[in-house]
Amino acid sequence: MINHVVIFKLKNFPTEEKVKILTDLKSLLEGLKDKINEVKYLEVGLNYETNAKSSDIVLLTHFESIEDLDKYRIHPEHQKVVARFGEVTESRAAVDYKF
Repeated sequence: MINHVVIFKLKNFPTEEKVKILTDLKSLLEGLKDKINEVKYLEVGLNYETNAKSSDIVLLTHFESIEDLDKYRIHPEHQKVVARFGEVTESRAAVDYKF
C-alpha cells in the first residue's frame, strides 16, 4: 500500500473567508473518494487554529500501488481539485511512502 500525504498552506485571507475556503476545499477533496476508484482511503484534516503560522489542511490517502497513485494524479476529477487549490494556496508539501 502507498500512503500519500499532502499538506497545504492557504494564502492570506480574512478569517471568515478562510474558514469558508477551507470548508469548500475539504468537501472537494472528500468528494474524490467516490469519483476515483483507485482511492482506497481518504481523510482530510483542517487545522483547528485558523490563524496558525503552520499549515491549514492535510490530505491523507491510501492506494494499492504506485501505479494507482499515478492514475489518481492525472485523473480529470483530481485535476479539477488541483486547479482550485492552485488558486488559494501559497504552499504545498507531499510525502508518498509504502506501508
